[in-house]
Amino acid sequence: MNQALLDRIESEQFRKDDANFGVGDSVRVHTKVVEGDKERIQVFAGVVIGKRGRGLNETFTVRRISYGEGVERVFPLHSPRVDKIEVERRGSVRRAKLTYLRKRIGKGATLVKEKQTKNKAATTSAAEKPE
Repeated sequence: MNQALLDRIESEQFRKDDANFGVGDSVRVHTKVVEGDKERIQVFAGVVIGKRGRGLNETFTVRRISYGEGVERVFPLHSPRVDKIEVERRGSVRRAKLTYLRKRIGKGATLVKEKQTKNKAATTSAAEKPE
């Protein structure tokens, strides 16, 4: 009973737009930054290396390389400070946390294999037919 009441209260605070991304995806997170009485949008682009939590407490970690140094930032998914989340490219990974990217340097630190589409099967069947 108590949990059902909490879930109903939390559901009003959730994001209105569907943030459809996963671990391994390259994303651009638009955050609202308040400086004095002014407010502006700042973009943080990188690879999602982990997601955790449930409900309103759900967070995700984004990692990028800035001037040769690795920078990670943890964003609450349902925060009003997070304006929008754009997926630049989908990544194909086989694990929930990509902490191994922290040990890599150079291009390998941001390299996650891109997800393949289902069109591969159609092209291989056409290539196998001899004419």
